[in-house]
Amino acid sequence: MYLMLFILVITIGLFVWGKFTPDIVALISMISLYLTGILTAPETLSGFSNPTVIMIAALFIIGEGIAQTGWTAMAGKKFVEWAGKSVPKLLVIVSLGAGVLSGFVSNTGTVATLMPLTISSAWSIGTLPSKMLMPVAFGSNTGGLLTLTGTPPNIIASNALVESGFEGFSFFEFGLIGLPLLIIALLYFRYVGYKLLPNNKTNNKPVNIESTLHNWIEAYKVNNDYYRLRIRSLSPLINTEIKDWNFEEEFNVTIIRLKRRHPNRLKGFPKFEEFPDLETKLRYHDIITVKGDTEAINRIMIRFRLGLLPLEQESTDELKNNLINQEVGMTEVIVNPNSVLVGRKYKLAEYFKRFGLQLLAVSRNHQPLTEKEIRVKVGDAFLLRGTWDDIEGLKKQHENLVICGSPEGMAKNVESLNYKSYIAMGSLLLMIAFMVFKVVPGSMAALISAGIILLTGCVPMAKAYKGISWTSVVMIAAMIPMGIALQKTGTAQVIANGLVNYLGAIHPVMLLGGVFLLTTTFSQVINNSATAVLMAPIAILAAGSLNLSPEPFMIVVAISASTAFLTPIGTTTNAMVMTAGGYKFMNYLKVGAPLLVLFLIISLILVPIIWPF
Repeated sequence: MYLMLFILVITIGLFVWGKFTPDIVALISMISLYLTGILTAPETLSGFSNPTVIMIAALFIIGEGIAQTGWTAMAGKKFVEWAGKSVPKLLVIVSLGAGVLSGFVSNTGTVATLMPLTISSAWSIGTLPSKMLMPVAFGSNTGGLLTLTGTPPNIIASNALVESGFEGFSFFEFGLIGLPLLIIALLYFRYVGYKLLPNNKTNNKPVNIESTLHNWIEAYKVNNDYYRLRIRSLSPLINTEIKDWNFEEEFNVTIIRLKRRHPNRLKGFPKFEEFPDLETKLRYHDIITVKGDTEAINRIMIRFRLGLLPLEQESTDELKNNLINQEVGMTEVIVNPNSVLVGRKYKLAEYFKRFGLQLLAVSRNHQPLTEKEIRVKVGDAFLLRGTWDDIEGLKKQHENLVICGSPEGMAKNVESLNYKSYIAMGSLLLMIAFMVFKVVPGSMAALISAGIILLTGCVPMAKAYKGISWTSVVMIAAMIPMGIALQKTGTAQVIANGLVNYLGAIHPVMLLGGVFLLTTTFSQVINNSATAVLMAPIAILAAGSLNLSPEPFMIVVAISASTAFLTPIGTTTNAMVMTAGGYKFMNYLKVGAPLLVLFLIISLILVPIIWPF
């Protein structure tokens, strides 16, 4: 037991030190338990086959599917739009939005989605990001308590009950306490926390997709040669192919995109042809997006009897709606001195077409170039359009081309929805239904939903693997043996007996409070999942010593594991907003301590009522 306590103390110390990543610390701890003979090999590796670990990995894929198909970006933007110019309203909406989203999407994914929108909105309405970002982080931590899958500690607590022979929690059962706590958090930040938040002046106005597109429009003068034309009933283009007309050579016009007014997938005519090729057949009422100067456009309108569709003066939305979606994007590429392109003469449109990309515009020394063929110089910039995958792929094939910004990040900020968006949302709802009606175990429900998302292409396999936080998955799997060792050596029983003797003898509520305080102390310095794994067996044993129901104690473990409000290192979300908000360590303590006390009081009042001892 003393050896077990030594390994436990060293593990916690390594977590706090932060020299090694959490997964490495957990692996060191796991291997130590085996080498000291505390655990057998099967016990040491048992975490990697645990349903909790499998379920959490699947949930990362589901969350990635929701993000990749536009739902989180759309929801995040709506939350900010509803706030208008009201600072208190924005504070409540972004905090509520973070809470609601994190009930179904990972806390990290929620903050990653809302952070740039929150920062830009804060600047636009005349307040500072430091007044908004900490509420977003704390709101996401609290919102994870709304559902069983909202945060890993919920799953760990529920599975610990099942493994001890009790019934696990239902999908929305956590919401009975999570919703009141989220409301308390919103009221706290609206009337108290906002005054405690610092006024940190930061110079981190984010470049979001709208401002990026606006900059491109200005720099490349895209709106000067971007038109949408409709094929009228008497047009000679009807039922012909693009190659029949030599648009680029004869008219100096490029067809970028085609929208069918009368799509027929059965006959090979989808609603959109994102990249029309020479064999693409034109039909009556098609709307073609073209690039060319005004004189050239007038010529083809007269020659082919085409109608001009009006464009908005503020063409950012027009450009975004017509040229960007979940599958297709744009990027700016700059030539650096080591590029193989420098000094060579290219027909650039044809060159980039080999990589599946359309050339929309070229700029040199901040001036647009209109020539079809140029000799490339250092610093030349190209505005390209293609699938997000092809844009990412260009960087792999051209090491000395600078891909500006993050195409993958921009893709997640496109809030338009397509059929894959509804498949991803349907998969999430299917998982919830399976869990609510207990059709299959939770881990299988998550795997089925993740499988649907992968098989339907909502998330490519490569991005799915990137979307999984392997650090978290490995850490949880490697920490589960610690829970086994705590029970096997009797260490958990000793800690539980200490809680029972000193607090349980007074009243069960005092014991509940002790579990809360011990858990939240751990959560301030080590990962909440690791905290839940450590505390779950202790809480169950403490409850069993007094013949009490373990349910209220496991609920409190889940709650308190998610209350890392006092330090920036307790959760990834706290760390994410630290630099962006210009926060210091004491800011978290000052703002988080009152909220933590409120959570303790509310939990000790409501938990015994909802889940009696």
